Amino acid sequence: MGDLIIYAIPFFFLAMGLEYLTLRHAAQEHAEDAAENPEAPIGFEARDTATSLSMGVGHLFIAGAWKLVVLVIYAAIYSISPIQLSPSDWWTWVLLFFVDDLAYYTFHRSHHRIRLFWAMHVVHHSSEHYNFSTALRQDWSPFSSIFFWMPGALLFEPWMIYLAFSWSLLYQFLLHTEAVKKLPRPIEFIFNTPSHHRVHHGSQEQYLDKNYGGILIIWDRMFGSFEPEEERVRYGLTKNINTFHPVKVAYGEYLNIWRDVQAADNWHDRFGYAFKGPGWEPGVSGDPVAEVASKNERIQPDPHRRPDGPDRDRRLAPTD
Repeated sequence: MGDLIIYAIPFFFLAMGLEYLTLRHAAQEHAEDAAENPEAPIGFEARDTATSLSMGVGHLFIAGAWKLVVLVIYAAIYSISPIQLSPSDWWTWVLLFFVDDLAYYTFHRSHHRIRLFWAMHVVHHSSEHYNFSTALRQDWSPFSSIFFWMPGALLFEPWMIYLAFSWSLLYQFLLHTEAVKKLPRPIEFIFNTPSHHRVHHGSQEQYLDKNYGGILIIWDRMFGSFEPEEERVRYGLTKNINTFHPVKVAYGEYLNIWRDVQAADNWHDRFGYAFKGPGWEPGVSGDPVAEVASKNERIQPDPHRRPDGPDRDRRLAPTD
């Protein structure tokens, strides 16, 4: 079922082409005079798009090989499960939809709150642009997802889990655009939309760690992680990586974690640097905002930081 993504590749490129034609004039206007037209889309940038596509191609090969391992594990779990739901029952598919979407929410939220997981996911947030190519900027270490969909293997055949995973990714591809503004209120209330996901990619304080949903936004409303799009979103990280090198994008944060762990004085701090929030520092509470503030008190000015960017280092990333 992972082949659905491969079959969708022509659609991805067609969508990127249409989006580029739609946004190119507005993006040029934004680049020339952002002060007068701050709401204009920022569009595409050649090096940024090339990096995103490189990350996407690498992810296809790495994730494809890993899926074979996961398939065996899920098949073994399903074979011993006392509850095996039949794919011929319509309600099985309804349940699968909700189980998959909740699994994605849990997966996504944990990858923003645990630094070792964030090292995998930071790849997707490393672009300062927001377009369909950004959706293809995926990690090269997709090994943690096995745990979050594992409970589903107790109920559904492995091919069904992969199918649900694929339809979720296809839907989320369409969220990565500035060409679509806000949709009718009933849709915005229930479903994840481009507006909601733009917030998720924002680097402003009010947008950090918000809107984790995949297809549905109801999980964020239920669990207190929802934020509407109001202020113009500034994309990227609070401290941007300033590199287009795919290997540095893919693995730079792992190197940062290793450096912090090596410099730590005790095992408590080493554990904290690896498994607490991305902005965690020794002696700071577990509150992400407090961690951000404390971290920034210790940060020297970054000459590569965008002039309009925040000083807080919530999402740590390598500087080229």
